[in-house]
Amino acid sequence: MTIEKVFNVFVSVFDVDVNVDRGTLIYNEFKGWDSVAHMTLIAALEDEFDEMLETDDILDMSSFDKAVEIMGKYSAQS
Repeated sequence: MTIEKVFNVFVSVFDVDVNVDRGTLIYNEFKGWDSVAHMTLIAALEDEFDEMLETDDILDMSSFDKAVEIMGKYSAQS
């Protein structure tokens, strides 16, 4: 469940095709994922999961896979 919720946020924020290789979604490598877009992504994830992310998690979120890992931690707390 967490994987699809996170992916839906990525699709929305980065306007990516649903068939994108999720392994290519890497901070500063994927077109459009810069520092400004990163904060938009964080805000969207916080809204989707109704959680406030910790600063360390915001800084550590460097890829789609890492985002799933981090947001899984928040889902487990709910």
